[in-house]
Amino acid sequence: MIFNMAYLLRKFSCVRHLSVMVRVKGLNSKILFHINSLQQIEQEVNKVKRLIELIVNGMSYEIAVDTHRTLLEVLRDTLGFTGTKNGCDQGECGSCTVLIDGKAVHSCLTLAMDVQGKHIETIEGLSEGEKLHPIQQSFVDHGAIQCGFCTPGMIMSSKAMLDKNPSPAEDEIKRGISGNLCRCTGYVKIVDAIKAVAAK
Repeated sequence: MIFNMAYLLRKFSCVRHLSVMVRVKGLNSKILFHINSLQQIEQEVNKVKRLIELIVNGMSYEIAVDTHRTLLEVLRDTLGFTGTKNGCDQGECGSCTVLIDGKAVHSCLTLAMDVQGKHIETIEGLSEGEKLHPIQQSFVDHGAIQCGFCTPGMIMSSKAMLDKNPSPAEDEIKRGISGNLCRCTGYVKIVDAIKAVAAK
C-alpha cells in the first residue's frame, strides 16, 4: 500500500506499537520496510524527499521537500513567505489563503508536491515595491486591517473574487470572503474596503 501518514496516525493513534509493512514511494524506487512504532513511521517518512519546482509570485524555486509537507509549511518555513499565516491547519479560518492559478486555495490543506508548475501567488506578490495593490490600499484606507492576522487571507480571497467579478454586489462579497474568519469580528470595514475597490 502507498504510505499515508495522516491516515495511519489517525487510525492507530490509540496504539503504542504496531507491526505493519509499508510501501513508500520514493524518488527512484519503492522501499519496503518493517515498522514497530508510530515514531518510526514519522522518522522513515521524513526521509522521503522529492525534488519539485514551485512558481511563487513569478519566481521559480527548485527545492527538495518531504512528500507530506503542505504548501503552507514550504511557503513559510522553506521559502520565507511568512505573510501567509497559519491559523488552524484545518482549512477552517482562511488565514493561509493563497492563489493557485488564480483560484483562492487553503495552503494548509494543499500538499506542496501537488502544485508543481502551477502559478502560486502570495500576499507578498501583490505590491510593487512600496506601492500597494488597490485592494491592500483600500484595506488601509477603510481601517479594515484591525489586528492584521486574517488580513493576508482576506485580501487574497478578495483578489480572486474581484478578478473573476470586478463588480460584485454586497451579498456576493460576503459569500466571497465566507471562507475567511476574522477573529476581531470586524467584517463591516472589510466589506466596505472591497466595495470601494469594486466601485472604481
